[in-house]
Amino acid sequence: MIDQKTLAYINLYGILGALENLCELVPEAGELLTNKKPLTIGFDVKGGPAASITFYNGRCKMTDGCGKCDVKLPFGSPEKFNGLIDGTTTPIPSKGYLHIGFLLKSFTALTDLLSKYLQPSEEDLKDPDFFNISTTLTLYVVGVALAQVANQDEIGKFSASNTPDGSVMLDIKGGPAVELVIKNHHFICLKKRPEKYRASMTFVDVETANALFNGTINALAALGVGKVEMHGMSNMLDNVNRILDRVSLYLA
Repeated sequence: MIDQKTLAYINLYGILGALENLCELVPEAGELLTNKKPLTIGFDVKGGPAASITFYNGRCKMTDGCGKCDVKLPFGSPEKFNGLIDGTTTPIPSKGYLHIGFLLKSFTALTDLLSKYLQPSEEDLKDPDFFNISTTLTLYVVGVALAQVANQDEIGKFSASNTPDGSVMLDIKGGPAVELVIKNHHFICLKKRPEKYRASMTFVDVETANALFNGTINALAALGVGKVEMHGMSNMLDNVNRILDRVSLYLA
């Protein structure tokens, strides 16, 4: 079973939060943002998260809260917000009707492009550049989702309560990395390679990372054949792996 509130945090900060990385990595994404003035969309989930995304000059940036936004999309529950992500809910703005064209065109096209990279077809993955970008974006989503599960999901919070302070690195050898910062059993994911860390989990190549993220290979099996390397504090890694097991349920 999954918790809808936790899923809403993952969908907002993990999935929609990946739009800023998509714009950095895929020129086509930036080209969809033709607005000459900054435009901010706020997502306000009752009983759940609230954040805003500002679109400007081919880029976008997510920030907490939605007090200052041009368009506000309220959702009566986490379930209704999750419906936005799976395509079963059509939100009605409470503010910013004049910008409905941006929502229907640029924003929708951008999220469709993100879905293409996060749920790739076998044909798309034959392109090496697409494969690498898809895997990088998925790593970022997994890292953010791990932090949200650790902070929101009851089972995840139990593992987080047993995790000591410090940083854990998840990385693809020779490629991107994320830093999980743990303080007082609260997790934050930073989409960067940490300078210092107490434990690390490294995927030896992009193919291994992609297969693990897509569930086509098992983490323990990959570890046994040397496709995944773990170093540092074992209790940190044990608890992070337990939380990762929960993440797989939410992102399935």
